[in-house]
Amino acid sequence: MVASPGGPGGRDRVRSLVGFGVVVVIAGLLALGVWQLERRAWKHDLIARVDARLAAAPVAAPGPADWPAVSRERDEYRRVEATGRLLHDREIPVQAVTARGPGYWILTPLETPGFTLLVNRGFVPQDRRDPATRPAGQVAGEVVVTGLLRLTEPGGGFLRANDPAAGRWYSRDVAAIAEAGGLGATAPYFIDADATPNPGGLPVGGLTVIHFRDSHLSYALTWFALAAGLAAAVGIVRRRR
Repeated sequence: MVASPGGPGGRDRVRSLVGFGVVVVIAGLLALGVWQLERRAWKHDLIARVDARLAAAPVAAPGPADWPAVSRERDEYRRVEATGRLLHDREIPVQAVTARGPGYWILTPLETPGFTLLVNRGFVPQDRRDPATRPAGQVAGEVVVTGLLRLTEPGGGFLRANDPAAGRWYSRDVAAIAEAGGLGATAPYFIDADATPNPGGLPVGGLTVIHFRDSHLSYALTWFALAAGLAAAVGIVRRRR
């Protein structure tokens, strides 16, 4: 004789399934909390590594032999320097919003022996996008650029895709900018120039914002609290029964 779903046997099975589901949910919430704590430890390690890079003396910008090994984890925000000639006729303005207001980052190719790399020379306001409005900043001859190594930003920004054909750039997409400018062998990174003043005051370098959001502890506590609350609710229901 088989018990009906509404009989005692059927109710017991339903309770067992519900109980199992609750255990799975609680375990999932606890796992999410533990994962957030692991992410917090990773984030703190990353912040410590970046702080060490910022305090270190600049090293030579990686050349072609080192490009395959360049990574965000190991190299981003490393202080580097490079010597070469700025190709001002191929500079690219990239839309930017900074503490100084809206304007543009000025990305200029730096021609070094053996390869080219892009230098974000700094910020200019909207009315100084045209290089003719800041001729003093178009430095000629050999220069030494010091700054922070940054990884490419493909895909656009400000909810807009880059439009190379129209000369509209919303992110610092190194590969796309190099292709549009016919630059040839170009490093897969760019350099954010430091705050060394440019002649005439523009572009303004040294505006890199280094910020790592660290909300992992609050997220972990939220997941643990949800797990504890669900477990407490189950305990109350069982006691009432």
